[in-house]
Amino acid sequence: MVHKERLTATLEGDFVVFLIGMRINKPWLIHKWFPVAQAMPRMLKELSQQPDLGLLHAEMWFSRTIVLVQYWRSMEQLLAYAKNKEAAHLPAWRAFNKAIGTDGSVGIWHETYQASAGSYENVYVNMPPFGLGKAGVLQSATGGRQSASGRLHGGRETS
Repeated sequence: MVHKERLTATLEGDFVVFLIGMRINKPWLIHKWFPVAQAMPRMLKELSQQPDLGLLHAEMWFSRTIVLVQYWRSMEQLLAYAKNKEAAHLPAWRAFNKAIGTDGSVGIWHETYQASAGSYENVYVNMPPFGLGKAGVLQSATGGRQSASGRLHGGRETS
């Protein structure tokens, strides 16, 4: 459902934004990139079935470069999942290194950002719940929350 009003999202406490993706460098080598593309949905299914692992929400876009934005409750939970020998991540990582490594056929990347109160802001207009708006709580971007500065300062405008 599209919300026609200006909204902003908040998330109580610290959280982590994890950007991860892959780039198909040699599209004709389907046997190289297709297994990599299949790995993330398995991990997302595992994480959605076990909310205590810390994933709050994820959004994915498909193109030559696949981008997945994830919101995690904490850096500790993200790192614990990455190292968990019982989880889907390590086998996928090992398979990538064995089948592709640095041969140039498929690129992978990630960026990790830790956020806390006063270090992020957002606005959504004519949008369905999206991104942090799905991970956190949406509220009207009115009063002190009308500007980016106001949203950064918890609804208190600064000069």
